[in-house]
This record gives sequence, structure tokens and C-alpha cells, in this order.
Amino acid sequence: MKIVAICGVGVGTSGILKVNAERALDRLGIEADVTATDVNSLRLVAADAQVILASSELVGRIGKTNADVIVIDNYFDVDELTAKLEIALG
Repeated sequence: MKIVAICGVGVGTSGILKVNAERALDRLGIEADVTATDVNSLRLVAADAQVILASSELVGRIGKTNADVIVIDNYFDVDELTAKLEIALG
């Protein structure tokens, strides 16, 4: 399974989201490849992704995708990520 975490520039917040998503997946016992990228590189990176993690501000910039888009309110909240990933992947 492939999950892509995005932010505006692809450095800071997507990296934080990636690490916390990996922690959430570990809690759930789910193996996945989590990649961090910027919204402009999303098409290349997420072509085969099953899930895209993004803030509400970036959802409109994602465009057409077959992946499930999960809106994350607090990138630092592993409990939020765990709950939302469990719903999407369960």
C-alpha cells in the first residue's frame, strides 16, 4: 500500500505528517510505504497511491485521483491520524 503525505513545499509539514502517519500505521498493524512530497509533485508521486494525506487548504489542489483523500487537521496528532486511517483502510 502506498500513502502520500503532502504540503505546500514538500519539506517540513509533509515530513512531520509522514513520520506521524507511520506511527499511526504501526499502531494499527498496517504496513505501507509513506512518502512525503509537495502538492506540485503530487501527480508523479501519487499515481499509484491508495491514500493521500493533506490539510483542508490543499484538498482543492489535488485534482483528479483514484486515491482516498484524508483531510488531517493536526499533523502532530497521532490519535487523529490513527482514527482517520483506520476508517479509510478498515
